[in-house]
Amino acid sequence: MERSNRTPVMRKTKLLSKVCISLCLALTITACSNNEDMIEIQDYAQSIVNRPAGKIEAMPEFVRYETFTYSAASLRGPFDVPVDSSLAMRNQQAKEVIPDETRPKEYLEGFAIENLSMVGVLSKQGVVWALIRDETANISRVTIGNYAGRNHGRIVAVTDAQIEMMEIVPTGNGGWVERPQIISIKQ
Repeated sequence: MERSNRTPVMRKTKLLSKVCISLCLALTITACSNNEDMIEIQDYAQSIVNRPAGKIEAMPEFVRYETFTYSAASLRGPFDVPVDSSLAMRNQQAKEVIPDETRPKEYLEGFAIENLSMVGVLSKQGVVWALIRDETANISRVTIGNYAGRNHGRIVAVTDAQIEMMEIVPTGNGGWVERPQIISIKQ
């Protein structure tokens, strides 16, 4: 009902006021765009466009990477317990100790002894099995004759409290020596 009360003059007046406001706003925006800052920016952009093209530098020469072969893998690690030289001499005099490199590696030989822990013992048909947890939280069972650790560690005895191993470690002068290791059960 209110629409019918509006006269054509009121509609024209309202339309005229909207047109005037729009025209004033357009003039204000136009007036602001012709200031000195805008002229400086336009001049700078034009100077960049008008600059002569530069010369592109040649691609740098590719230097071939030289591979490095690590040859000290069989030597004693700097953080390993030093080998007692008198023990090494006795072992060398008694027999020549050499690890069997042709033997297939067992799963636990991929871990350092320090990262292995004994978590239990099983006995089945007279054979005592030790349970060892590795650094990836997998549990493996081993018995006498199995290998563990990175230094050719052969298990020689399994008790309820520990696993006794005999490792074959390098002496540093080209020889090898047997070194006893123990993995105790974790409570």
